[in-house]
Amino acid sequence: MRKGRIERKTAETAILVEVDLDGTGTYEVSTGIGFLDHMVEQFSKHSLIDVIMKVDGDLHVDQHHTTEDSALALGQALAQALGEKGGIARYGSAYSPMDETLARVALDISGRPFLVWNARFTQEKLGEWDTELIEHWFQSIAQTAGITLHCELLYGQNNHHICEALYKGFARAMRIAVEIDPRKGGAVPSTKGQLGG
Repeated sequence: MRKGRIERKTAETAILVEVDLDGTGTYEVSTGIGFLDHMVEQFSKHSLIDVIMKVDGDLHVDQHHTTEDSALALGQALAQALGEKGGIARYGSAYSPMDETLARVALDISGRPFLVWNARFTQEKLGEWDTELIEHWFQSIAQTAGITLHCELLYGQNNHHICEALYKGFARAMRIAVEIDPRKGGAVPSTKGQLGG
């Protein structure tokens, strides 16, 4: 069973995250930030990874800790569910159009965290969510999931569409990358015999 469960409690946030890589895209998400909830729900729906995420964060301070820690915990849960990564496709990429916007996301479940971010927003908030935190969310999940992640906005005007296209592209790329390839016979997809390190 490729499942992960992380409980994380600090002075800034209390978080429960559960994932099932072989799910159907069902979700139960509550972070206290409406637009972030919407994006994690999009990730679950389009990756087919079941996600439970419950966050109680210090939103009276600002949204930084809730945003960062939700991504760190989700990445940890994904890494736990992937285990030794035997048999996975490993690589995934997707183009994600949304009306006038087109995003491209490519990733490698390499065990080597890295984010390349080539996107921009022209407004400070989406709903109540600070748009400067979106790149940081992707950086945080790449860090703990152990993925090399490239996110690129090819073009677009509407900030909602831009954000949603990036999350849907990430979801579709992850769906491809975590799939089990029966031709690999459970082998780790690396000539080194392991991923990361």
